Amino acid sequence: MGFGFNLFFIFILIPVTVILLLAWLSTKKIIYGKVVGFTWLGIININAGFDETSVILGKRFMAAELIVLDFYDPLIHTEVSIKRARKAYPAFPGTRNVTSDNLQLEENSADKIFVILSAHEIRNKEERIRFFKELKRLIKPSGQIFIVEHLRDKVNFMAYSIGFLHFYSKSTWFEVFQAAELKIQNEIKITPFISTFILEKNGNTF
Repeated sequence: MGFGFNLFFIFILIPVTVILLLAWLSTKKIIYGKVVGFTWLGIININAGFDETSVILGKRFMAAELIVLDFYDPLIHTEVSIKRARKAYPAFPGTRNVTSDNLQLEENSADKIFVILSAHEIRNKEERIRFFKELKRLIKPSGQIFIVEHLRDKVNFMAYSIGFLHFYSKSTWFEVFQAAELKIQNEIKITPFISTFILEKNGNTF
């Protein structure tokens, strides 16, 4: 296998597989009840212009309604690698273009929200807080939000050198979660390089 596939396997496929397992373990009873009652589970996957995960999520949650949102704005989110990726990979069918502070969905409409390796592309702190307040607005009281990110830490410095500055520290994420009034249900280190924060609606972060 090539180097590119190895990176995809380490940084995308393994983390997403673990996340889906966690989501399945926490929702299998809900999925069963909703399918029997002819009500689909609401799954939202949010990206910042480059989406390698919606196909995987769609296969895992086949009985659910998968809504894919793309908040990428070339005037605000200026990462060059995203522009290259958008040219190389087409968007997932049915992807909706939104803004980070207006996701254009109804309140309490989602059972699960996935934001996989994309929230750090929101470089402005106030914009990040508004984005997470939107996630809080969309998620149901019993729902979960899965935030998957590299952290600005020693391990990612060894992997990315100065590029690790593109990521945010754990304390920075905690500040954003707290400002959006989201509670951390769990924190999982999927690989040495990638962390997942599972958030709940309401309550304090700490």
